[in-house]
Amino acid sequence: MIPKRMDAFLHERLPDRTWENRLICDDGCCFLEFNALDIDRLSRLGIEVDNLGPRLVVCMWDEKSPLEVGGYLIVDNLAMGNPSMGGIRMMPDISPSVIHNLARGMTLKNAAANLPFGGGKAGIVADRQLTPEAHTEVVRCFARLLRRYISIFLPGPDVGTNDADMKTIAIENGLDCVVSKPVDMGGNRIDQLGAAAGGLVIALQALLEEMPRLRSLPQFAGLKLPHPNQLSVLIQGYGAVGAHTSCIIQERIPGARVIGASDIHGYLYSAEGLPVDQLFHLWQEHGAVTRNYYQEHLLTPEGLILPTKYGTNPDDLLRESAFCLIPAAPISNYLDTEATTRPSMTVKHMGDWSVIIEGANTYSPDPVRKTARARMERAVYRQQGVLIATDYLVNSGGVIFAAQEQLIKTPGALRIPDDLLGNRHEVDSWLQQQADELADLAEKRRKAAEVAREEVIRRNMSELVDLLLSDADMLPCEAAERISVRRIASRERDRKAAEIMVPISTISMDSTVQQAAILLVEAESPLLAVLDRDGALAGIVTEWDITRATALGSPDDQPLGEIMSRQVIAANPSDSLLEVIQNLENHEISALPVVERGCVEGMITADLLARKSLMRLLQTDID
Repeated sequence: MIPKRMDAFLHERLPDRTWENRLICDDGCCFLEFNALDIDRLSRLGIEVDNLGPRLVVCMWDEKSPLEVGGYLIVDNLAMGNPSMGGIRMMPDISPSVIHNLARGMTLKNAAANLPFGGGKAGIVADRQLTPEAHTEVVRCFARLLRRYISIFLPGPDVGTNDADMKTIAIENGLDCVVSKPVDMGGNRIDQLGAAAGGLVIALQALLEEMPRLRSLPQFAGLKLPHPNQLSVLIQGYGAVGAHTSCIIQERIPGARVIGASDIHGYLYSAEGLPVDQLFHLWQEHGAVTRNYYQEHLLTPEGLILPTKYGTNPDDLLRESAFCLIPAAPISNYLDTEATTRPSMTVKHMGDWSVIIEGANTYSPDPVRKTARARMERAVYRQQGVLIATDYLVNSGGVIFAAQEQLIKTPGALRIPDDLLGNRHEVDSWLQQQADELADLAEKRRKAAEVAREEVIRRNMSELVDLLLSDADMLPCEAAERISVRRIASRERDRKAAEIMVPISTISMDSTVQQAAILLVEAESPLLAVLDRDGALAGIVTEWDITRATALGSPDDQPLGEIMSRQVIAANPSDSLLEVIQNLENHEISALPVVERGCVEGMITADLLARKSLMRLLQTDID
């Protein structure tokens, strides 16, 4: 049954004709699929198509489940490689536009990490207050929906899901169809190991080494870097990332102090440093820490409050000063110059910081939000001299760890037998038999991940400073995007037609002109592939062919074979992206089919490529 919130949202935005033409149902699993050519339909869902994507948008739900299981999958871009990789977020108010923002962030994050995976994201529309049993059942049903897309999307954990949920998905779909699995599946358990948090601390260490170079910029002329034992940090959002970050800071930078932390119930602040070990244990036990710590440790029997400060408004943490702020709460708009956008704090009232390292996902391709981001950075970076390390450059530790589960392959003997999939009891029994081998595999992946994370994030921080020094007018968000686009451009040079083509509508030669016209309108496609009786390509028909036939007075029932174009300009699946673009431009056509040995595989359009922008992208200096 489709979730009520999702049902109301989709029916309000999509006309009945779309439901009639696009709804796919298979054994209770229902899907509405859209691609980059569905510009109008995606706009109705709050998604704007641009040069990077999205490639695939799916609204899906399980008609059989009484728990109203449904959600969205967005594969944004596959330039870095196929499949895409990204987390599954579970929240009651998830929308396609939110998932698209997150998917775009994954495109840039995976590119910044130089991983051979595209960017994608999924969202489950569900209440957060489910019982553990209901939560697991929702994840299991959603895994059933994702099975259709296992060749193009690798899920991992995100807000509302965890490593245990990834185990549920693996039990349903197989070990290699999900990442961040527990150690008993050979996984790199992102949450348990604090993979993303470790990357934030590496970024902080790297920037302490790189930031002296910024003194040549006017806003950093008076920059003072603290000795490690004077280093102070604020953490907005003491959740999985924030809690692990606090511990790893103390491990990797002895003497550094976490002087402030916030969660949903408020914030704690102590200039001398918070007791990180106590807070971490409280987080493990209760999830939220600030109120519990206040009640258990800050109130004396006489009711006097000890020097550590506790406030009930978590946003007030951002009024405090420290060398480094780490936003790690699921709040994209943590800072802005305008109060009208409802940020956690306005720039006017923020504390004094030298660097912001974004642990939370803040990026959005939405033009309004990008404008607001640039406005904030002009005030914070350019005017106040606060360096901002953009989220996807520094919080990629999780995806780097997750990627090792694909880069270091699972041996065939350690893959769950197909006949056991879906049976949790049988799978657990089988895993116990392979426990030693899977533990060794997990350890091998962990070590590889730690090396890769250190290398990638240090390189990103060096490149960030290089770019900011190369152009005094460049903002950190612009520099970060350039780093990722360079990597995407490098991969684009090597991509093949088969990797970027989209499905093409086909029609038989015996069909009529009228039938072709109807199909062109319904498919919103620039062309149709016309097939002979053996299913091989015989020609193509375009809107121009239909218009010309109508102008010449051709009857509606005229056979399509009499008006189609028989001289077809086509691409081979192995053609390079540049070869495809040159074909489109040399022949002055807007689309062409992808054909191999007479069999039509798909099509590529100029709109899909956004060829002028793409040519500039491909010609970008990537050295």
